Order: sequence, then structure tokens, then C-alpha cells
Amino acid sequence: MNVPRNVLYFEVLMYASLMLDALSVAFEDRTPTRERTEQAIMTGTLLSAVMIMVFVYVVWLASQRRKNWARWVLAVALALSVPSLGVRINEVGLALDSAIEIVSCVVTAVGLYASFTGDAKGWFNA
Repeated sequence: MNVPRNVLYFEVLMYASLMLDALSVAFEDRTPTRERTEQAIMTGTLLSAVMIMVFVYVVWLASQRRKNWARWVLAVALALSVPSLGVRINEVGLALDSAIEIVSCVVTAVGLYASFTGDAKGWFNA
């Protein structure tokens, strides 16, 4: 069975967004402070890597295995990440890593839009 064009757009954009997320983690400030020790920074970095890999699997489930719930998990993750990104920008300011995250959120939103429209409507199982 051929994958619909919008599902292909969804898959490509979601993987691109996850690559941007990995790039954002690479550019994060890892300077230890009194509030953030080296161990806490390393734990956060490893947690980010694990989350990215989990989301790679969830994107694969949605696009290749036609799992509707996986698509909704990605939508909820976007809905939760936008406010937290806003809080981080408000507290720390706009840095390279947060600018990359903004682009990643936009790419994710476009990818999710593609998954809910056009020829993708009948692709996902309930």
C-alpha cells in the first residue's frame, strides 16, 4: 500500500523536527552553576536523548504502523512544549538553542497539520 503524500510530509517534517531538537540539545548551555551541577546537566542531556529516541519511535508508529494514538501523543507533546519553551525564553532570554526549538515547534506543527488534513485523513487507525 502506498503511503499518502500528507503522511509522507508528516513523517519527514517530524523527523526533521527531532533532528532540530537534537541540535538544540547540542547547543544548550552546559555551564555548571550552584543551582545546576554537572551531574544534573548530564542527566538532563541524557533524558533529552532518550526522549528524542522515544519520539522517533512514536513518529514511526504513527506514519508506518498507522497508529492514531501515536499521532495524538505527538500533538499533546507539542501542546505541552510550547508553553514551557515560552517560560524558558522568558527566564533565560532568546539563545541559539531556544531559537532552534522555536523552529522545531513550527516544523512539528506543520507536520501535524499535514497528518490531520488531505489524503492523510483515512490513513490512521483508531
